[in-house]
Amino acid sequence: MINFDNSATTYPKPAPVANAARTAITQYGGNPGRGGHTLSLQAAQKVYETREKAAQMFNAQTENVVFTPNCTYALNMAIKGILHSGDHVILSDHEHNAAARPVYALSKTRNVSFSVAQTYPDPRATVDSFRKLIRKNTRAIVCTAASNVTGAIMPVRALAALAKENEIPFIVDGAQACGVLDLTLDDGMDFLCLSGHKALYGPTGTGLLVTNGKYKLDTIIEGGTGATSASLEQTPFLPERLESGTLNTVGVIALAQGIDFVRRTTPKRIYDHEMSLCKRLESRLREDKRITLYETDRMRSPVLAFNIREMSSEETARMLSQKGFALRGGIQCAALTHKTLGTLDTGVVRFSPSVFNNSRQTDLLAQTILSLKDQG
Repeated sequence: MINFDNSATTYPKPAPVANAARTAITQYGGNPGRGGHTLSLQAAQKVYETREKAAQMFNAQTENVVFTPNCTYALNMAIKGILHSGDHVILSDHEHNAAARPVYALSKTRNVSFSVAQTYPDPRATVDSFRKLIRKNTRAIVCTAASNVTGAIMPVRALAALAKENEIPFIVDGAQACGVLDLTLDDGMDFLCLSGHKALYGPTGTGLLVTNGKYKLDTIIEGGTGATSASLEQTPFLPERLESGTLNTVGVIALAQGIDFVRRTTPKRIYDHEMSLCKRLESRLREDKRITLYETDRMRSPVLAFNIREMSSEETARMLSQKGFALRGGIQCAALTHKTLGTLDTGVVRFSPSVFNNSRQTDLLAQTILSLKDQG
């Protein structure tokens, strides 16, 4: 099976990631931060090393890097931690459900209102769309850095400047961008939420919430932190304040090797390679008028969304799976994006390569897709 569903999770992983996971299980079995004995201290040191590497990659203070189970959890922590009753939040029309659903839930439970900003190929029009929706009670702007459906890249630097100008916290979903785009806190976001198991090539069960420390978040979970244990008040200091319970030590330790791999390879080289495969497939699919391509006129991350006329996206993906190719068909957990594209009823098929895919595999996929069309 050739994996072209790397937007869901990258596979295969670099060998050092798997090796680090094995080593973590066999050599670092202590609970980090839960004791002064050698086993705990050794595990804590390895966790700190990963935290430090993530801080270096995203230009953050080490203590402002919080480990989470995934990007969805990080987004929930940021969104629910910053918004209160009567607040207003602005989302883009390309948000993943990981951002859209928490906001919608708050509109039902916490009297939070929200607006959806239309995005455009012209970054200036996108920023104007957000600007027009700002209210006196706007407490957050939430925007994906790159769509998980089409790869459309959002003008996060310009939006960060808009948020700063209006003293509004800016929360960025970097799940599809971090690792293929050069994105750091220097770009102006207050909270960067990302996945460890996607373009950082770490294990599943890992995510990060990276903050510049400007805004304090309310907690959405409290419990054991290994610090200030004599008090019933939640620990006030980062990262422990937002890391209740035992961390995924094995995943965090292995994530360090994923970060090393990306930094060593460089996001630019990864982007250039993956984008060349997207362009290669796109050029082949354009040969047939029955195939629809989505948002290829925009700056985008290495993703290509398409449909074959008279075939459902799920059926296309199922048939490709039978022929040895893993692609994602359907809504991709992004209702707002599909409403924008007009594909809520049909979904799309998503092609998302990784650094380990190659042109031969892409050509084989193109031939197979065109043959499916002939059967349609």
